[in-house]
Amino acid sequence: MKDKVFNKPIKKQFEFDEEVASVFDDMLNRSVPFYKENLNLQIDILKNFLKESDKIVDLGSSTGTFLIELAKKSDKKLDLTGIDNSDAMIKRAKNKAKAFGVDIKFIKTDFLNYEIKNSNAIIANYTIQFIRPLKREKLIKKIYNSLKNDGIFLMSEKLVTNDKKLNKTMIDLYYDYKKKMGYSEYEIARKREALENVLIPYTMEENIEMLKTAGFKEVEVIFRWNNFATFIAFK
Repeated sequence: MKDKVFNKPIKKQFEFDEEVASVFDDMLNRSVPFYKENLNLQIDILKNFLKESDKIVDLGSSTGTFLIELAKKSDKKLDLTGIDNSDAMIKRAKNKAKAFGVDIKFIKTDFLNYEIKNSNAIIANYTIQFIRPLKREKLIKKIYNSLKNDGIFLMSEKLVTNDKKLNKTMIDLYYDYKKKMGYSEYEIARKREALENVLIPYTMEENIEMLKTAGFKEVEVIFRWNNFATFIAFK
């Protein structure tokens, strides 16, 4: 379905409810620059580090796209788990996985309270940015502790920059991108209002520092477009 969530007045803050879940795949493809390319890049890199029966956990798995694509492309049998606190997202993820014939476990829970153990890789694509800053560093430390030695954490985030003029320029360029993808100025403005104080981005440097403070021995940026980036961190 086509995303038309914000072509009408919004009466609440953004949340991953049934309405959003029903159009979420279209929303991602039209709202996140190079979403498919970045997803494929992550999978292609990750495949080189995974072994048979490795455990991969996707935090904020939404409709399951990342894990489904990983299952389809991997030549190994992997232990795949998606975690999301939205009933609507979990339902769609399960249906998609069944349709593609892939074996993935999807769990409806708050991953802030869920115990993740002995994972080989943890994924968080555009998820950590929705965690309140006071809880964010604690979550990253929890992720670090949940990984086996040499485990991998992949994290995609929206960014801000300290230079005010550059930051405004980056935002304007992003809105131009969304217009090219078919969103109206009205829809862009309504979504911006709905996300205010819900999505709280960090700078590139703050994200890297947060990962290193948690204990990750090496952090690299594997993708960046304007104010979007993907980090890979090794335990």
